[in-house]
Order: sequence, then C-alpha cells, then structure tokens
Amino acid sequence: MAAAALTREGGEDAFRRLFRFYRQRDASDLRGVVDFSVPGGQVFRSQLSVSSVSDQDAYRAGLQPVSQWKAYGLNGYPGFIFIPNPFLPGCQRHWVKQCLKLYPEKPNVCNLDLHMAPEKTIDLWGQSKEKLRRKDSSKREPRSLLEKLRWVTLGYHYNWDTKKYSANHHTPFPSDLAFLSEQVAAACGFRGFQAQAGILNYYHFDSSLGIHVDESELDHSRPLLSFSFGQSSIFLLGGLKREEAPTAMFMHSGDIMVMSGFSRLLYHAVPRVLPNPEGTALPSCLDQALSSDLPVGSVIEHSSDEDWQVCAKYLQSSRINMTIRQVLAEGQTFPEESVTNGKGQAPSEDSHHQENSRAKRQKPN
Repeated sequence: MAAAALTREGGEDAFRRLFRFYRQRDASDLRGVVDFSVPGGQVFRSQLSVSSVSDQDAYRAGLQPVSQWKAYGLNGYPGFIFIPNPFLPGCQRHWVKQCLKLYPEKPNVCNLDLHMAPEKTIDLWGQSKEKLRRKDSSKREPRSLLEKLRWVTLGYHYNWDTKKYSANHHTPFPSDLAFLSEQVAAACGFRGFQAQAGILNYYHFDSSLGIHVDESELDHSRPLLSFSFGQSSIFLLGGLKREEAPTAMFMHSGDIMVMSGFSRLLYHAVPRVLPNPEGTALPSCLDQALSSDLPVGSVIEHSSDEDWQVCAKYLQSSRINMTIRQVLAEGQTFPEESVTNGKGQAPSEDSHHQENSRAKRQKPN
C-alpha cells in the first residue's frame, strides 16, 4: 500500500508527503483511511459527559440526546474525539443555510472583501441564489459569488497577516452557533466553553486546506470544535512536528471533531474533498425533513423549500466546515500590543485555503 509505505517512511516533512499523496485526484488507495462508521484498529469508544447536557438543551440545539451519541478516540491522540453525525433529522439544513445565507453577511468578514468593494459583498445570497438554482451541473458556467466564497470569520476576526486575534476587531458571535458549540463542548467534558471566534471554510472538489496548527488562541486549555456538512473529505491529523506522519480519516456530513488537550496543537490538514460515498448527489442525512414540532427555545429554524433548493444545489459539489474556538480564558484580556494592531483582516492572497490550480503552483501553507 503506497499510503502505508509513506506513513512508515517518516523523516523530514512526512506530513507533506502524505498530503500530496491524498491530494492526487487519482489516488485510489484509500484503504488506510480511518472510517468511524466502521471503527476498529486504532479506534476506540470514548466516554461522553451525558449528564452535562439535558435532553431539552440537546433538542434545542438540533442534536440527539447525548446518551444516543457515539464518540470515538484514536490511539496515540489523547484529547481527540470524533462524533459521527449526532444531529436530529433535518437539523443539518439549518446550519448549511446559516453558513450560506446569514453568516457571510456584514459585519462578518470574508475572503471576497479583499478583492471587491464593500457594497458588492453586502448580499452574497441575494446575488447568487437564482444563478445557483438554475445551474446545470453538466456544464461549466461562471461561478456565483457564493461559489467564490472560501472563508468567513465570526466573533473575534482572525488576522491572516499577523496570525493573531485582537480586541479591536470583533463583532457579535451568532447566538445559535454559540449555543450549539456550548452543548457539544459540555458533552465532551468542557462545561463553560465560550464560543468567541469562528472560521467557516467553504470547499469544492478542487479545494484543500493546507497543513497548519491552530495556536493563535490565547487559551489552549479549551477545545477546538469542528462541524462538517455536505460532501465528504479526508482529514489528516499529525503530530507536534511535521516529521511525524499523520493519520488519515474520513469526515462525512454531520460529523463533529473535538481537538483538546494534547491533540489541541497538532498539525492537521484537508488534502481532498470526496463525493458522497453513498453515490447520490447529497448524503441521505441531508434529504431528511425537519420536524414541524420544534421544542420551545430551539435555535433551529425551518428552511423554506426555495432556500433549501439553493443550498442543496451548492452542496452537490461542495463541503462546508465550521471551526469554533474560545480565544480567551475566563477573565483574560489581550496583550496590549495586540490591541493596537490594525485590523489587517486577511492576507493579500488566500494562502490558507487552496484550490487545485494554486496548489500546483505553490506548496501548502
């Protein structure tokens, strides 16, 4: 097995070699990729804090009762928790719609702000929905603005130039996403987690996410939460150094990953987006309708058929990932020098999130 040979090889930047291997569009040797739907080998069942989240709060967040979740860990990666789709039927649709329709709105920041006048990025959904709905997947057509979206930042906006957050570049964090994140964190043993910053990544079949470590948050004792929707992907989780070969795993729609403790500061990447393994245009979990009987106080909203048609068309060739972080510990403030940094909200080029054409020209970030 080519992947297994590369894993054993180790040495200088073993991570990059495996990234390139799985990045290949014709890489058919996926036998070494961990699939949590059929756990075994280095995968083991992980315990959750069932009593930390009431069934009512789980329902309000669009989640099954925690007692019904399955959670897994990986040998060699203490603090890593993988939760295969714990969402209630139809509830993934809410988060997809929020990521496409609401969260890209101002005052949040997106990659398109680098190249377009502010008035041009005010309503990406409104400018794209008709084009997306009519799109013929069999033809190559110019991409809508939504299809050109690569990332959106929420809460404390990440500064892609300085790799820092600052007190003077902050907007209110979405309350529904904060509630979801707090319930998942509590179920994993992190009560009191505060969702303070979010980076939403938008992938297509020609996209990847470069090798990196999420270390800019000032409090590393709190976990990093990752939510995925749409098409599947291969996720690589490595070590504290790039010389350590990573473990490859599948991420499917609705899956949640939690990186905490030792695993909080490990190298990771997404080399490849894969078509839904069920062979259908969308995963079956996204075909499920939302119950008409939502609990009192639910953060989940019904999507209109019209809105979901747009979202579904987008997801036929795309994947959305939300990563949520707590930046500051309770009572902690930013160092004085960080407050005086300019907003510098993004790099001159999108070096973190790559497409195939760019990946050929430059190495992963």
